[in-house]
Amino acid sequence: MAVDRKPDTLADTGAILAVLDQDDRWHPLCSDTFGQLHLPMLTSEAVLTKLFHLFAKTPHEIRSAWDFIRSGALALATLSEPELPRLHELMSRYSDHLMDFADATLVYLAERESISTVFTVDHADFSTYRIAGRRRFRILPTEHPSR
Repeated sequence: MAVDRKPDTLADTGAILAVLDQDDRWHPLCSDTFGQLHLPMLTSEAVLTKLFHLFAKTPHEIRSAWDFIRSGALALATLSEPELPRLHELMSRYSDHLMDFADATLVYLAERESISTVFTVDHADFSTYRIAGRRRFRILPTEHPSR
């Protein structure tokens, strides 16, 4: 499904994982939200690396992850070496939250690509992070799953 549209949403690992894993407590909310998003969503290699590390433990899970990636749901952003100092700066700024590299790439991409919506289950961190130090993220899904 090739789509020629500029992504307007960033995709984080946990939300992708929740869409793929029917046993994930976030699955119903993330699947419903995913069905309403304009695709593709923008993500980074770091997010995909984390996805494969956390989710793809069996041949079926590996195939599911690849099928999702190849479906046109995601656009992969490239980051170059000159952009690394900004990622380091972000991780240092949010050191009290222990911002991981994948989150840093998404916050940076939000700044670079002027995207303020993020598809994530990580509400605590993304409600703390600011785009260019000022703007809040619009976090989807907006609610938490029933406990």
